Amino acid sequence: MRMKVAIFGRKTMVNHTDKVLHSYKDMEFNFFSYSKMEEIRLLIDKAYLCDIYLFTEQLPYLFIKKKLIRKKLPCIHVSFDEYMLLTALHQLQTEKTQAHKRFSIDACDDRPVKNVLSELGIQENEVHILKMDETMFMNYHQVTNYHQRLWEQGKIDFVLTSLEEVKHTLKQKNIPVSCMSVPKVNLTAAINEARKIGQLYNYQKNTAQVVIGYLELKGVKQPGKEACYTLHQLIADFVQQTNATVVTNHNKQLVLFGTNPVLEKIKQHYRDFSLLHIIERQLETPVAMGFGVALNANEAEKNARLALKSAQATNDSKCYLVNQCQDIIGPIGVPKTFDTSKLYHALIHKARLNNDLSYNFIQFITKRNNEPFSSHDFALYYKVTKRSAERTINKLLSGKVIKIAGEEKPYVKGRPRKLFNLNL
Repeated sequence: MRMKVAIFGRKTMVNHTDKVLHSYKDMEFNFFSYSKMEEIRLLIDKAYLCDIYLFTEQLPYLFIKKKLIRKKLPCIHVSFDEYMLLTALHQLQTEKTQAHKRFSIDACDDRPVKNVLSELGIQENEVHILKMDETMFMNYHQVTNYHQRLWEQGKIDFVLTSLEEVKHTLKQKNIPVSCMSVPKVNLTAAINEARKIGQLYNYQKNTAQVVIGYLELKGVKQPGKEACYTLHQLIADFVQQTNATVVTNHNKQLVLFGTNPVLEKIKQHYRDFSLLHIIERQLETPVAMGFGVALNANEAEKNARLALKSAQATNDSKCYLVNQCQDIIGPIGVPKTFDTSKLYHALIHKARLNNDLSYNFIQFITKRNNEPFSSHDFALYYKVTKRSAERTINKLLSGKVIKIAGEEKPYVKGRPRKLFNLNL
């Protein structure tokens, strides 16, 4: 399956980018163009089904960076480096009748600028460098005023800017200005970096997740040998079916160690986790079970303890699962009710699904006990391609039948999978 890359850039840049992509047959590119930098906040939310984000400009990436960190999304931006600046200066020499040595420039990183000036033998006092900070990303009038002031004071002959907004404003004021463009080399380097992440993503997509489970009898501090033996017997079938291992720790808790089969078994029994109730009936005491999922044993154990703590909070039998993002799922084995008539009406009239898809979706939600699901879960249940599943999920989101509930991270690196649940 090809890696999905979301490319964010201005309309002119997106058209330029499109010409470079014909040789990348193993990647699928989706374009999100903007005319103003602030529009990127909304565009980010529209690209939730892509695997990696690529920004053709550094500034929009920095502008939205905090939001991306919270979402834990893998992102790449085209580098602003010496080559880009040299290309811009060369274009100026070619286009203008004389080379401008007295100019001002704005950039997020002033190091490439100073390196180029040194290499070309241009005195730094002839060039005015504005190193932009976060306050200027949105309020670019500060940048415009900086250049305009230097022009009015007669200190510069030309402006070289990173922002189209600044270029447009200065042009209206008849101040000579040019906006730095992205060289093909820099763009290709960014796409190749995205490809490397994609290859890592594909290599690791079958990475086994570690699942650790704790089981204890409520109100029983030290279970006797007979109770421990019975517990092992009752859990034997579950352990065999999931290729797991079970031991007793020093607190007389049963500790289960497994991988993906354990997780899949739990997912298949969100509504009817019979193991919990069988143990309760046989030993005539409530049971607390907590499962933790992660990519390593330490994190899985921490999550399992969080899940067990939730299960211990009541006097009756409970089981919870805590995933990699420490979302608490459950209680497992307790059926959750929802209005099927209301859901069916929304599927038909809001999401515009046909009857068969609507009934199947209701069965899917029922089987998962109305727990959050990913497009991967959706595709597996319907036995369709990921692309087909995503099309249906897009309809459900557009109709506001479902909403984004969180994310899960099944890989060491790469974009976490979006999780969805009902919005009714």
